[in-house]
Amino acid sequence: MSALSKPEPSRSLQVEILDLRHFSSVDLRPLLEDEVREWARLLSWDYSGSAEMILRYVDAKILPGYAAVERGRIVGYAFFVYEGSKGVIGDLFVASSGRLSDPHDVESRLLLHVIETLQQSPGIHRVEAQLLVHEAGVVARSFVEQGFQRHPRLFMVFPLDGTPKPLPPLDPEIEIRRWAEHDYQPAAALITSAYRGHVDSEINDQYRTLSGSLRFLNNIVRFPGCGTFDPEGSFVAVHKRARSLVGLILCSRVRQDVGHVTQVCVLPDYRSHGLGELLIAATAGNLRQRNFSILSLTVTEANARAVTLYQRLGFDIKRVFDAFVWEG
Repeated sequence: MSALSKPEPSRSLQVEILDLRHFSSVDLRPLLEDEVREWARLLSWDYSGSAEMILRYVDAKILPGYAAVERGRIVGYAFFVYEGSKGVIGDLFVASSGRLSDPHDVESRLLLHVIETLQQSPGIHRVEAQLLVHEAGVVARSFVEQGFQRHPRLFMVFPLDGTPKPLPPLDPEIEIRRWAEHDYQPAAALITSAYRGHVDSEINDQYRTLSGSLRFLNNIVRFPGCGTFDPEGSFVAVHKRARSLVGLILCSRVRQDVGHVTQVCVLPDYRSHGLGELLIAATAGNLRQRNFSILSLTVTEANARAVTLYQRLGFDIKRVFDAFVWEG
């Protein structure tokens, strides 16, 4: 018998908030099919791979989170994961259609359960969240009232059907080549150095240490959370004499014809020489040759220098969303 037929007591007669581990993929699949459509509509993103992974974790009863249930049907859910002393809110989604009179109230209740669970979890000193499909400000109150810092971020898109712009000359000391498996360790060191003191290291503390940057790279390359890693469209900039990485761009495929930049960075000493522009051009050119139609990326709004560069290259702001951080 489905867990939906035996709801636990809750303070609401209309919508109950229950432990996600009471349910199975059969219960959750209709809602995730709605979410897959929403990601496609808003972001040109095929979320089906991530959805299937979530459903497998739900069936294995290893995904902590909550489900919002109305009259025996799941109408919303949120989940989180533990990473050492940090909690990461992985997703929040509530059906916008149907009988729900106030979806935002259901979102707030789900978030409150998740936030309180994480903040009260022994050993958890930090909580992070980035909710890409929620417009900036929509769910901010639930976070801010619980002591989170808010960082607006931009989702930007670049159509690949235009004529490539002229590029700055490449420093003869620098070579741009395709990503290789042996770049893992030097790439992690590059990320750690590039983000030292940067606003993005406030949002994602993995950037602060070599071990954290290695975990970040592993998540990007090995898991489908940010699409499927695309080694063909990923490049590194190498200083020839020193044989060291000074810049990189990593790309994932988030739809058959859509690429997404999951990481682009350049060491401070090599900035302002067009290297970031050349790396983006390398990825865009590769995707264009393979008949991709769009390249997207996210950037923190406070990173004005990067935002200005992306706009100059032809990226448009598609939406603004929020990143949230709580330090215990």
